[in-house]
Amino acid sequence: MASSKSNGPVAAAGKNESRNPKPKPKPEDGAESELLTVPDGWKEPAFSKEDNPRGLLEESSFATLFPKYREAYLKECWPLVQKALNEHHVNATLDLIEGSMTVCTTKKTFDPYIIIRARDLIKLLARSVSFEQAVRILQDDVACDIIKIGSLVRNKERFVKRRQRLIGPKGSTLKALELLTNCYVMVQGNTVSAIGPFSGLKEVRKVVLDTMKNIHPIYNIKTLMIKRELAKDSELRSQSWERFLPQFKHKNVNKRKEPKKKTVKKEYTPFPPPQPESQIDKELASGEYFLKASQKKRQKMEAIKAKQAEALSKRQEERNKAFIPPKEKPAVKPKEASTETKIDVAAIKEKVKKAKNKKLGALTAEEVKLKMEVDEKKKKKK
Repeated sequence: MASSKSNGPVAAAGKNESRNPKPKPKPEDGAESELLTVPDGWKEPAFSKEDNPRGLLEESSFATLFPKYREAYLKECWPLVQKALNEHHVNATLDLIEGSMTVCTTKKTFDPYIIIRARDLIKLLARSVSFEQAVRILQDDVACDIIKIGSLVRNKERFVKRRQRLIGPKGSTLKALELLTNCYVMVQGNTVSAIGPFSGLKEVRKVVLDTMKNIHPIYNIKTLMIKRELAKDSELRSQSWERFLPQFKHKNVNKRKEPKKKTVKKEYTPFPPPQPESQIDKELASGEYFLKASQKKRQKMEAIKAKQAEALSKRQEERNKAFIPPKEKPAVKPKEASTETKIDVAAIKEKVKKAKNKKLGALTAEEVKLKMEVDEKKKKKK
């Protein structure tokens, strides 16, 4: 009994210690930041056969379908696919009848994760990614992401416009995204395939989903450019970048079409509208109520005949329009030559003669006489 009593308080103390554990000493701020940062140039060592000498216990396989238009390309590059996978001891088969690709492990396979990478390889090949880019997925530091965008937008025309916005004019937007994220991006049909590092894939997915939500990719590209410049500064790596990043405001423009016929609301009145007149009230007001049946019938027939006569006269006028001659334009009379503008032929002849004489250098009659006298005097002196 004494031994049981002495063990009681010790057990109770043990329980209290387990309920209230002592706080562990926190590392200093400098030591914590060093633990979070990865040193530059560090790479995870590659997985070798020495890490798993016994291999895998079970066979794993994955299969995926491919569209008809990819058949010719896959048939051409399939030997290269088999060669790349054989290096990692993975078998690959292409079934052209069923339209599927299958990858499976063998007894020699030592890397348990290589089958997942082989599955991603055939998925990328099915989504129109070239073999040169898709084979990069077999590397340890490269991952892939296939983003489904087909169900994000209901309207087909709107979906095509937003997908084209992601590509940009002549693929400029897609190229800028690839440079900023160090990823290869392929837009095909209802999916966007991306290959690259994990950090880049995260940004690519965000940009693609935002674009399909009607946020222009230029805003995200601008943010990525600022982040890349901030990452170069070693002092700012451990600080928050929110103060440097731009804050874009959403402008939701209401483009609701206005109705053609606008209903104007009447002013509210507490009184009910006046009761409409019945047919009997109208007949009492006009006096038809007191007429006999024969008189009412006669009035109806007269009204019908008057309408018929009016319609007939209108129809006759329309027919007669074709026989009415069009109005002719008044003939223009030739203008008579006015007496004031008569030409004086004699005066013109004299002017012409004078002009000819001036041009030919002819002398006047007086000048000719003087010249003759001078010539005679010169002869006499000789």
